[in-house]
Amino acid sequence: MDNTIKVGLGFATGRKHFQNVLKSYIYNCKESGLLDNNNISLNLFVAYDLDYMGTKYTDYTSIHPEVARYLDNTNFFDTQKIKEVSKKFMEEGIINAKEASIIFEKGYASSRNIILYEAIKNKMDCLLFIDDDEYPVAVTRNSETALWGGQQVMKSHLMNIKNADITFGYHCGYISPIPNIEFSDIMTEDIFRKFIKAISNDIINWENIKKIMLNGGVTYADTEVLIEKKVIEVPEINNAKFISGSNLCINLTQPERVFPFFNPPGARGEDTFLSTCLSERKVLSIPCYTFHDGFSAYRHLLSGVLPIKLKPIKATSDRIKKRFYNACIGWVRYKPLFLYITNRDGYKDEIENMKHELDITLPAVCKHFGTRSFMNIRKELENYEKNVESHYADFLQAPDAWSKIISSL
Repeated sequence: MDNTIKVGLGFATGRKHFQNVLKSYIYNCKESGLLDNNNISLNLFVAYDLDYMGTKYTDYTSIHPEVARYLDNTNFFDTQKIKEVSKKFMEEGIINAKEASIIFEKGYASSRNIILYEAIKNKMDCLLFIDDDEYPVAVTRNSETALWGGQQVMKSHLMNIKNADITFGYHCGYISPIPNIEFSDIMTEDIFRKFIKAISNDIINWENIKKIMLNGGVTYADTEVLIEKKVIEVPEINNAKFISGSNLCINLTQPERVFPFFNPPGARGEDTFLSTCLSERKVLSIPCYTFHDGFSAYRHLLSGVLPIKLKPIKATSDRIKKRFYNACIGWVRYKPLFLYITNRDGYKDEIENMKHELDITLPAVCKHFGTRSFMNIRKELENYEKNVESHYADFLQAPDAWSKIISSL
């Protein structure tokens, strides 16, 4: 009897820096002793987007031999490959064109779904999703300096995933895409609070953001989590068991229990929408951290350079302003559907309140960041509100379409 545990490592990426991140996790597995175990089979699944950063396919497929020697199989998918898989399902009559677009339309959910499908197809026992800007280290601090510690990410998930449908770990570093704000007569704390509350969700909210801002924009690892190492079953709050999209492991031993990812076209929130499907699933929060390098300011961590102080990220460059703007657009695009799913009775009042708060705050936000582009947030809200019933119908259809795909294997 084959007792090999087949583990999938999934990356939905668009940065060639992914190669360095992959190397760090492979060596992290080696250091933890996992790769000395002949019962562990490590398999790579990468969905990559060449348009995101103007990269070429070899930036993803040319795995360094020192890394490749630890991988039993490697699987790569560009947008063309995803289209081919989608077309094959339609030609075989497994799903129709509408269902194919829901599961495999270009976007964040599509990239995760192709990885999820191929992992199930290749009979993986579990699949660990890692983002290309998250590193296997935790940072805490004392009064003088930042303190760093390695995290055995994959080992932590493998110790717990057999007892759960989903496990997910903690995040530290620059989790929030919101740059450090210096309040002024133009951008007062009250205005910024109203703006964040208007576009945010149960995870990105003003209480969390204010705490992070007081730390210079940095989230430090909780030493209690690191020391006590408690595994916590995630409760259902507001009709959702909240997870994160990375440092996330999915049990694939019973494929019929696995849900697909979903997001409205052009929106984010694929992990949030999956959270709303997990009422009958066991979700565990496990005590392992990853460091989120949200502004790509600490890539040298992967070369062993550990800063003694983490600096606040200020909106002094167009790149940082654009990242914050894109995050705001992504949030406001998925919030109408999230509210429609989780708070149908209060949906209209919540949307009207969002519009009111945005009308009040957006002029100041535009003035503070020196661009009128933030006014588009209001337009995006109206557009996604207008289409919320259509997006909800797609959301309901996604699990049925996914079930047809998995049943065809």
